[in-house]
Amino acid sequence: MPELSQETERGRAVAPFGLAEVTGPSMVPTLHHGDQLLVRYGGAVRPGDVVVLRHPFQQDLLVVKRAVERREGGWWVLGDNPYAGGDSTDYGVVPDELILGTARFRFRPLRAGQRSPLTLLRWALSAARPLLPDRSASRRLRAR
Repeated sequence: MPELSQETERGRAVAPFGLAEVTGPSMVPTLHHGDQLLVRYGGAVRPGDVVVLRHPFQQDLLVVKRAVERREGGWWVLGDNPYAGGDSTDYGVVPDELILGTARFRFRPLRAGQRSPLTLLRWALSAARPLLPDRSASRRLRAR
């Protein structure tokens, strides 16, 4: 389950934007372990947005999931990797007050050993990407 450092949480009161690092495989293929996120705190959440939230049962743990749909009592969130778990299928609807913000941009750091010119070119072309809402998330929910 991707989790974010507590440094992100401390900086939240000062600025509407912050940085976070992803750990874990639950958002693969959209996000990978080690990816850096630009997070916009507060604001409206729309279906398909990648959100940063407090885990409903461990509120000191911050996680990244996709907001699938609005339900009574909050948001139904899922990871993009259906085999990783750790989403609303495990803990139900996430109350609005636990949703901290939306991830707007992803930066994938260069990994050790990526030295060939072709590998560096591929990395340069894909390292930084905006995180756009995935409107197919609700279809995945209905398929479960």
